[in-house]
Amino acid sequence: MSNSQKIDFGKPSLQIAGLKLWVHGRQFPAAQDYWDGNWLRVTARCDSVGSSVEAEGAIVHLGELHGLLEGCEGLHASLSGVAKLECMEPNLAVTLTARTLGHIDVQIRITPDEMSERHEFNASFDQSFLPAIINGCRGVLGEYPLRDPSGRSK
Repeated sequence: MSNSQKIDFGKPSLQIAGLKLWVHGRQFPAAQDYWDGNWLRVTARCDSVGSSVEAEGAIVHLGELHGLLEGCEGLHASLSGVAKLECMEPNLAVTLTARTLGHIDVQIRITPDEMSERHEFNASFDQSFLPAIINGCRGVLGEYPLRDPSGRSK
């Protein structure tokens, strides 16, 4: 996809290094249970010098985003450990790993078609970027509260 073909969705709901995530709404707005009620319709785009990969659809679950928030809060507090956006759908995965001196390594895996493509982006930043990620996660979870969190085990 060339830059001229990209749709401008406005400000992303969440940004992690070159990854931008726009939330368009719930996949099943009427569902109130944990499994069906928490799927988000998103567009995820990762850009770096010379490349851009985009995936879209109901590929992020609010439970996964909640896990990323908790992981990032832990990273910010201790400057150690790992935070992950571990998506059940194979289109997107993000890992943030704390290194020495407040450096955070980022690995982003994204694909529009998991059967024929694999794309990985690597970046790093310092811990001063974590609050924006935490705020992005909180913003999405504030707009789309996690439904039936006790229903995870069903």
